This record gives sequence, structure tokens and C-alpha cells, in this order.
Amino acid sequence: MKKFLLFMVFTVCVCAGWGQTAKQARQILDKTAATMSGKGGARANFKMSGKYGNASGSVAIKGNKFNAYTPASIVWYDGKTQWTYMKKTQEVNVSNPTEAQQQSLNPYKFIYIYKNGYTLSSKKVGSGWQVHLNAQNQKRTIKEMYVTVDKNYQLKQVKMRQANGWSTINVSNFRKANLSDSSFRFNSKEYPNAEVIDLR
Repeated sequence: MKKFLLFMVFTVCVCAGWGQTAKQARQILDKTAATMSGKGGARANFKMSGKYGNASGSVAIKGNKFNAYTPASIVWYDGKTQWTYMKKTQEVNVSNPTEAQQQSLNPYKFIYIYKNGYTLSSKKVGSGWQVHLNAQNQKRTIKEMYVTVDKNYQLKQVKMRQANGWSTINVSNFRKANLSDSSFRFNSKEYPNAEVIDLR
């Protein structure tokens, strides 16, 4: 009986500790999302490595919209449609991207997906935190993710696991901006020689 009671006390303590960690993890991500979700939008620089290759450039976000500039391509996403302009071939691929495809180009996508379908935990890392997200349904495209933020709740790194392995995006130079909605849509007048390929 004593052993059983000790086991029950231990189980309750562990569950209470995990619950606190999950609650703290959600609070960290809530504060990070609030920091990044300025009305006018924000800009940052990024370096990416992993499944989708290596790339670096800049990203602009506003709500669920984003655009990304790299030496090889420019991506616009207006919340539904994505345009990917390949500088070398002057082709524009038009698509409706999956969750993982959006995340691979927009490190801030996590602020929309952490609220549903993920088990959360967190730990202190330096002066900031690292939040671990584990998909409750392992059929999700993004199965696991680590989000690292600094003491000011600014994103520093997103590391995510998909079926084919891990990808890491490091973020720097985050700053608020005043971005128009049109900056998240491809403007054919600016690229008169581009060949548009609709993949939807």
C-alpha cells in the first residue's frame, strides 16, 4: 500500500510539473506571437539548412502573409496563394502550399500552428527559452519542432522535423515594419519577362 501511495504521489507530481511546463510553454509562444504580430508587419533576416537545402535572405511577415527574398528566388504568399519566382529561369510557379512548405520559407508560421494539435514543453536556454512542440497526430507534415526565443520573446531559431529529416532556420535582425498587403502578391508588371506556371 505504501508503495502504491508513493507511486501515486510521484505520478501526480510529475503530471503537475508537466502541466506547468506546458502552460509556461504556451505563455512563451503567446508572448512571442504578440511580439511578432504587429499591425503593420515585420522584417527579419534568416539562414536555413536541412531538407530544403541551404539558403539565406530576408523575410517580411504580416499576419498569415509573407514574402521571402534569397539570392536564387523571391516568394510571395498572400494567405492563400503562393508565387515563387526563380531568378535564373525567370519562371513564376503559382501554388497553394502545404503547412510544411509554408514553414520552410516562413519561420514565423509556427505562431499559427502551435495552438492546435501539439503537446508543448519548455526549458530555459541562456537568457531565453526553447519550446518543444510534438504533434499529437504523427501524420501531420510537421511532426516535431523546437522554437528558441530570447528574453524579449523574439524568435531566434526554428528547428522542425518532417518525414525526411530536420530543417533549421536561424533568425536575426527582427524589426517592426509598415507593409502593404500588395507587397505579398506577385506583380507581373515588375517582371514583364516572367513565365507564369500555374501548379494549383
